[in-house]
Amino acid sequence: MEFKKYKPDLGFLLLALSLLLLWFLGRFFHIDAQSIQKPLAGLPIVVSSLIFIFLYVTVTFFLFFSKDIFYLSGALIFGPILSGLLIFISEAINAFILFYLARCLGRNFVEKSLGDKFKKLDERLGRVKLSWLCVFRAAPLIPYRFLDLAAGLTNLRFKKYMLAVILGSPVKVFWIQYVLFGVGESVFKDPNALIAYFNKNPGLMVFSLIYVILVALVIYKVRREY
Repeated sequence: MEFKKYKPDLGFLLLALSLLLLWFLGRFFHIDAQSIQKPLAGLPIVVSSLIFIFLYVTVTFFLFFSKDIFYLSGALIFGPILSGLLIFISEAINAFILFYLARCLGRNFVEKSLGDKFKKLDERLGRVKLSWLCVFRAAPLIPYRFLDLAAGLTNLRFKKYMLAVILGSPVKVFWIQYVLFGVGESVFKDPNALIAYFNKNPGLMVFSLIYVILVALVIYKVRREY
């Protein structure tokens, strides 16, 4: 009985230590685009796609800051459309894993530890409209990893969050893939290459203004409600 009494606290401690360890390890292990592209070169498209999803989910779970490399590698290997689809599927899998990881290990502790003021905040978070959740997923402001974990720690329903993942994520994912496909590896080597690409594609620049609006909406919502 004593173990059950303190299980929520131990679960939250395990979650916090695991995230800290993964962040620490991520600072020492680095991958590049070539290390992803070479193993997939020459493989049938179905096989390489499945391997890419597996690598994306596995590696990005342990290495916090490796997603940019997978975004670029995916664009170069599969093109903007297929790579966007594969990353979307991978992010949906990540959302499922991280949501339930936070829900199982941290939710009980958070619920137990919240004061009256924060309980009201927790209730408001659980009532966030689907439209706003979609904006949070679409705006390139809050990393998906933090959204997934935060959603699991609140009383937000899983089905509601996953629906937001499905509806909101493609906007961000496919936009990034189209840009990376056009700029290529120069995006990490020459900042001016990105500017030059937008100058050559004014239509994409106009579409990118949507992101400015989405970011503004996220900032407005956070400052107004929380």
